[in-house]
Amino acid sequence: MIKATDTRYMAMALQLAERGLYSAHPNPRVGCVVVNEGEVVGTGWHQKAGEAHAEVNALAAAGERARGATAYVTLEPCSHHGRTPPCAQALVDAGIARTVIATGDPNPAVAGRGLALLRAAGVETDSGVLAEPAWQLNAGFLRRMAGGAPWVRLKLAASLDGRTAMASGESQWITGSDARRDVQRLRARSGAIMTGSGTVSADDPSLTVRAFEMGETGGKALPPEQPLRVVLDPCLGTDPGARVIQGEGECLLVSTPAAVDEGRAARLREHGAEVVTVAPDSRGRPALRAVVELLAARGINDVLIEAGATLAGAALEAQVIDELWLYQAPTILGSRARPMAELALDQMAQQHRMAVWERRVVGADQRLILKPAAHAH
Repeated sequence: MIKATDTRYMAMALQLAERGLYSAHPNPRVGCVVVNEGEVVGTGWHQKAGEAHAEVNALAAAGERARGATAYVTLEPCSHHGRTPPCAQALVDAGIARTVIATGDPNPAVAGRGLALLRAAGVETDSGVLAEPAWQLNAGFLRRMAGGAPWVRLKLAASLDGRTAMASGESQWITGSDARRDVQRLRARSGAIMTGSGTVSADDPSLTVRAFEMGETGGKALPPEQPLRVVLDPCLGTDPGARVIQGEGECLLVSTPAAVDEGRAARLREHGAEVVTVAPDSRGRPALRAVVELLAARGINDVLIEAGATLAGAALEAQVIDELWLYQAPTILGSRARPMAELALDQMAQQHRMAVWERRVVGADQRLILKPAAHAH
């Protein structure tokens, strides 16, 4: 039975889980709190893939006081041997009397088996405490484990009149330094950053996480490695010397089978890029559904799209966007400036309606997190 104090301790466990926001992927962010007779005797969180899970860290901190205690875990404890031993068995061996979890783990290797193992050992179990925030924290992982695509965020910086750059392409800077720091934190929580070859050609972005620009991270660990950089490049025209290829970390260029020139592909590979192909869409460009499925197969939980109007519009049109992060500056760029998204809409019935999920002031700008109204979770 869920008790009044369960919510308080689970909230503490979720705060611990958030510390792994930038470092745990491709694993989920998980926190654990061990409570014995009303006293917190151990806490832990999962820091990095291959290292101890949250439950193991919390049990180590609790020591003998874990016997007869209650463990609050934000995700169903694993029941299989992966890089580390099963956490459900660790809870049993430590003498935990009750386990409360926020949400189940759809990973086929877990999927109820963790709870079953605990119950078989006589451990009382409850679930569903603060399930919604726990799901949101690991939306990409949970969806991918259930056989779906990563969680896809589209980031745009725009003026009050919805413009992202002047007609010449000049865009530095529409938003202020606080918003740009926030974008670095958004990059850091992403397993992959996606853009188009047009943006690479025009701006030569690095698309890396610059940890020194992130500012305060609320106790969250800084990213141990750079996100995968993904460039949609139908003609493989990206310059091998582009910063997106030469920067720290890996770069993936995505084209279509019919468009690949093996000579260009070979040169790009020689300079460190990986070249792959996916099925084309109706316009001959890499189909975005196929791209996100490819990234899911590579263990990517969260994808951030940072691109110009063409790819932004294509992503909205393909309905692969789960969240739109709009950084809006208190300025007006005028009718000649470039739009946020290229969408050939002629009727109100074609509009892409969004639901406002969060609104926050970031420095001199505002940040809106929006979700497509049709499939907001």
